[in-house]
Amino acid sequence: MDKLAIVILNWNGAKMLRQYLPNVLQYSRDEAVVYVADNASTDDSVALLKEQFPEVRLILLDKNWGFAEGYNKALAQVDAEYFLLLNSDIEVTAHWLTPLLAFMDSHPHVAACQPKLLSIFRRDHFEYAGACGGYLDRLGYPFCRGRVFDSVERDGGQYDQPAEVHWATGAALLVRSSIYKEVGGLDGRFFAHQEEIEMCWRMRIRGYQIFCLPESKVYHVGGGTLPKGNPMKTYLNFRNNLTMLYKCLPAKDLQGVMRRRWWLDYMAAWQTLLLNRNWGDFKAIFRARRDFRRWRKDFEADRRQIAQSRVGDGSAECVPLSILWQYYAKGKKRFSDLPRNTENKV
Repeated sequence: MDKLAIVILNWNGAKMLRQYLPNVLQYSRDEAVVYVADNASTDDSVALLKEQFPEVRLILLDKNWGFAEGYNKALAQVDAEYFLLLNSDIEVTAHWLTPLLAFMDSHPHVAACQPKLLSIFRRDHFEYAGACGGYLDRLGYPFCRGRVFDSVERDGGQYDQPAEVHWATGAALLVRSSIYKEVGGLDGRFFAHQEEIEMCWRMRIRGYQIFCLPESKVYHVGGGTLPKGNPMKTYLNFRNNLTMLYKCLPAKDLQGVMRRRWWLDYMAAWQTLLLNRNWGDFKAIFRARRDFRRWRKDFEADRRQIAQSRVGDGSAECVPLSILWQYYAKGKKRFSDLPRNTENKV
């Protein structure tokens, strides 16, 4: 068994592999084995890997399984103590793995962690996809240390202390392989978007912890597969977020949260149409809610199983505030402006 396997999931990403894989190999080869799992690419990704990166272990999947199931199928073929799920558009830095591995080795109850995620285009700013660790508010809306909705902060060291978070970004996610398998991995039905948030929630329900360790930092392009504003991205985010809430919320909270989300989601849909003239996102939100209603019954067994695995009453699984209210009504655009009990530092 290897100590650490870095697994990059690729689909038609030859350009990103050419640009960023050499950097990953340069700063990771002494501490990890590097894999690329290919989701049946139709570009020259596989030929590129065989010709220019022979030291990379190649996993060939039979079709494009998406992010979630693609990783499940790839990781089933990897034998390592730790898995590190890494996007192909990540630039790593020297010694980035050292603090992550040291922390995990000394904290056996931590299931997963992430480095600080910075933007490759504005290198002194956090990157949207995970920033410095993620949280969920009481209605299921995700936000991060360093990013609340579309407000992305400059990194001035304000979040450089390690902190327990609700979720770690799938762009650079170090996870204990035994716990990944224990919880059943990512939910392949999600295909892509919010699948790592949902898996981290299932881990926390079982009593495990998730951390962000800013001593390690990487730079992320972001939005390479589905850029912001793509209706499919909107659809997957809304559908998967509702499904996550249905699977993971305690029974005492489910009805109230879902009732509020009904109103808020349709308000968001009409806002995108009337204010932003975005017909694609408008239809995507309606379709997401329709499809959630149709497949909700498929997750009833998951919900029962998750409830049975819950340690405690679930009151600490979401931040007890509305990030919508804090952001739009109270004008709190930065994570550091939120109530102090939001963050749990080491």
